[in-house]
Amino acid sequence: MLKRQIATIGLTILLIHGVTAQDATRDVVATASKAMGADGLRTLEYSGSGFDFAFGQAYAPGEAWPKFTVKSYTRSIDFERPASLATRVRTQFENPPRGGGLQPINGEQTQTQTIIGSGNTPWAQQLEIWMTPQGFLKAAASRSSTSRAQTISGKRYSVVTFTGDNKAPVSGYINDQNLVERVETRLDSPMLGDMTFEAVYSDYKDFNGVKFPTHIVQRQGGAPILDLTISDVKPNASVTIQPPAAGGQPAAAAASTGASLPTEKVADGVYLILGAGAISVAFDFKDYAVVMEAPANETRGEAVIAETKRLIPNKPIRYVINTHHHFDHSSGLRPFVAEGATVVTHQVNKSYYEKVLAAPRTLNPDRLQQATKKVVVDAVDDKKVLTDGGQVIELYHMRENRHNAGVLVAYLPKQKLLIQADMMGGPTPNGPPPVNVYGENFLTNVSRLKLDVNRMIPIHYPADAKPILWADLLRSLGRA
Repeated sequence: MLKRQIATIGLTILLIHGVTAQDATRDVVATASKAMGADGLRTLEYSGSGFDFAFGQAYAPGEAWPKFTVKSYTRSIDFERPASLATRVRTQFENPPRGGGLQPINGEQTQTQTIIGSGNTPWAQQLEIWMTPQGFLKAAASRSSTSRAQTISGKRYSVVTFTGDNKAPVSGYINDQNLVERVETRLDSPMLGDMTFEAVYSDYKDFNGVKFPTHIVQRQGGAPILDLTISDVKPNASVTIQPPAAGGQPAAAAASTGASLPTEKVADGVYLILGAGAISVAFDFKDYAVVMEAPANETRGEAVIAETKRLIPNKPIRYVINTHHHFDHSSGLRPFVAEGATVVTHQVNKSYYEKVLAAPRTLNPDRLQQATKKVVVDAVDDKKVLTDGGQVIELYHMRENRHNAGVLVAYLPKQKLLIQADMMGGPTPNGPPPVNVYGENFLTNVSRLKLDVNRMIPIHYPADAKPILWADLLRSLGRA
């Protein structure tokens, strides 16, 4: 009897504590919402200028993402729908360019992003709404949230947390003025694993009864992706956000439907695996297979592995060659590591890959997370040759190329075939390809190495889907 009474008392205390904690969280959110003017805020439009950064496109591992000037930036948000429309006009920041991100930008480039909240909208996109200061408070009020007190560098915060649609906590740090100073969460990255996404808000001002920061910094992967100075905020502005025009089925659709990827045989034992904006190349060796490039994500990587096994049956994939560490060329590496393949890349990437490819992937566990295979990296300096006595692949480092510190090309001397990424395309219907500093350096390196090239294959394969005759390329450039 006594034990039952004690248990009942304990349960009652826990229930009271739970109710008290919920009330305290609601009070924290309600107080901040009132102070910041979130109550009754249906729409919000803010504009300014600053900088944005090309995520995953750093010149070298560990460096900041490449920086661009944002001449103007406007985001309109409809919290009730929910929906968002962002428009930015950006220009080149660094001259000459350094790193990826489709540099250099010639003149002005306009980009728009439309987000219509629905059950099919990726959570990473929805966060552009719910990680704004007022958006966070609205999300915290509508979800099951908790709060705690935390002191950071002598400053006291009320930290309110709810669980995002991807099962990661979303935490907002509310200061003693009842202003949201920071919102942070984690996103799944096919390259970085469980990646921190953080938005920092400072220099608040009052805009017609709504307090909004005039300085916004967003960071992903530990480095800024957006740095804005806000000049104008319009609460409850008239906002019209139309869904974007429906596009065609992406080239990578086969990777998610289980269908075979399109392929093309370009030489004996050499196969292009097409689609996804960037191709892979499979090579048939005597006792094993080699794949060059693992772009996009792990879904694409798994599809390339399956297609390689179909093209080159009953042989293990021993090596995966990585041209450079930019995420559009490396985010499909994890399945190859899980397969037991050795990553062949420039030495500048060795310690970086050993770290990031072993990072936890708990938000979206993949085969590597479950297999816990050791990451094996074979580092290339200036040159490396893969051969079984028959098939020969020569790998060369493109020295001093400003696109990437460790960019490699593959040359097949028997086929006189050169495979490269991001440095040069082929002649266009209207004339020669545009040649920037990356392309000039590429041509200089090919000349330095005295490579006897007949055909060139860019990893970003041309729309007409055929290898480029080197003589035609040089002729179009007036360098035959």
